[in-house]
Amino acid sequence: MKKFFKWLCVVVGVIWLLCFVLTLFAGKKADKIVYGATFSYPYAQSLGLNWKETYIAMLSELNLKYVRIPAYWNATEPKQGEFDFSNLDFQLNEAKAHNVKVLLAVGRRLPRWPECHEPGWFKDLPSPASAENAQMAYVAAVVSRYAGNSALYAWQVENEPFLDGFGECPKADAALLDKEIALVRSTDPAHPILISDSGELSLWIKSGKRGDLFGTTLYRFVFSDVFKRYWVNYIPYWFYRVKAGVLRILNPGKPIMIVELQAEPWTTKGILKTPIEEQFMTMSTKKFDTMISVSKATGFSPQYLWGAEWWYWMKQNSHPEFWDKVKQLSQ
Repeated sequence: MKKFFKWLCVVVGVIWLLCFVLTLFAGKKADKIVYGATFSYPYAQSLGLNWKETYIAMLSELNLKYVRIPAYWNATEPKQGEFDFSNLDFQLNEAKAHNVKVLLAVGRRLPRWPECHEPGWFKDLPSPASAENAQMAYVAAVVSRYAGNSALYAWQVENEPFLDGFGECPKADAALLDKEIALVRSTDPAHPILISDSGELSLWIKSGKRGDLFGTTLYRFVFSDVFKRYWVNYIPYWFYRVKAGVLRILNPGKPIMIVELQAEPWTTKGILKTPIEEQFMTMSTKKFDTMISVSKATGFSPQYLWGAEWWYWMKQNSHPEFWDKVKQLSQ
């Protein structure tokens, strides 16, 4: 028993030493964290908000430096070959007017449930080849339109493309992803490409070797489908630093950011069907502070907060505390 305990201590010690060394490869922590936010206008609409009013308030009141905007396929190409860029034009133009840099997400899989946002006509396409051609045509149209926009900072190609099992999406297709990346790069060689992955459910190997930038998610207060109850992921900040070390050993110098930082509740029935007291189980002001503390400790920057639409909805429902916290955070 003593021998077993001795070997166990050695193994644990080696693991801790390895983790420590890997955190050194993660690189210098940012001296100052710069914040942005994701904005989904369909999600704002689902909360009963005037999405343009919400978006302008976010840009003008919260002092954010970045915004991530999904170019949803179903909204951008409602009929095959017929594009509607009006909503994207509005968002890019307002970002430019407020001196906010845009991370424009393009692809079939983009932020917000059901994750994949293909148009209704997509399901009637006759073959996988025609489906792929349609997807590539949509990507090319979006990139061509906004490549010269001065508000554009970078492209995000797909969202967590290797996170199988989450969302109403087909299995990950690395070959198709690589074709999309190549198409975006050839159409707009002036802007970098970001690939994202789950902070908790991935090793970042496949996603980390693609693109010019890497974006992780960071969630802590969730509902577990496995345990059928609310769950706290007690994952320490250095867990993300260790994975960053591995990523940068394999991909030296690659910039790493938090592209999705939880700052809203994790609900199973949706915000409007979940009492605010229950929403606080996964996002209260104390939990918000915890998320900011953990994310700051990673040292990654910029960090895109997740939940701008909810903060505004809460503000409209006599709970301005989250909106105010973000305002103070980004000063």
